Amino acid sequence: MPLSFSSFFTFLAVMIFPTAACGAHLYPESHYVRQWCGEHGGEVEVILPDKTRCDCVTATHAVEIDFAAKWYEAVGQSLYYGLQTGKKAGIVLIIETESDRKYWLRLNSTILHYDLPIDTWLTGEEEAPAVRPPMSAIRQLLLKNRE
Repeated sequence: MPLSFSSFFTFLAVMIFPTAACGAHLYPESHYVRQWCGEHGGEVEVILPDKTRCDCVTATHAVEIDFAAKWYEAVGQSLYYGLQTGKKAGIVLIIETESDRKYWLRLNSTILHYDLPIDTWLTGEEEAPAVRPPMSAIRQLLLKNRE
């Protein structure tokens, strides 16, 4: 079957501009998973009893590692993986740009507001000390979001 012009153009674009096809991240998620998990003595891509996969399981935590904009997905996944493993829930947020930092604040604001049992860490090119933002910053964010 001959290749149509539009199919050929799409194929060519994907081959020439691969970063556009995968969301323009600096590295794939698997890079960060291997790096962080290795640094923390964990096991990568652990298959749980129900066939779900936890990104990293350490001696104390079941950890979901995700790009900053997907912080809200990581909340549910980490809690579920913690339930399945009997370990503490953890999230490593991948911060690649300065604009990703707002997601770190959103993640930790939600965790603190609802008193969720989730520990958090950062990784990536724009990594900063992995401390939760002060309550004053969280209050400002919550007030701003209500406007």
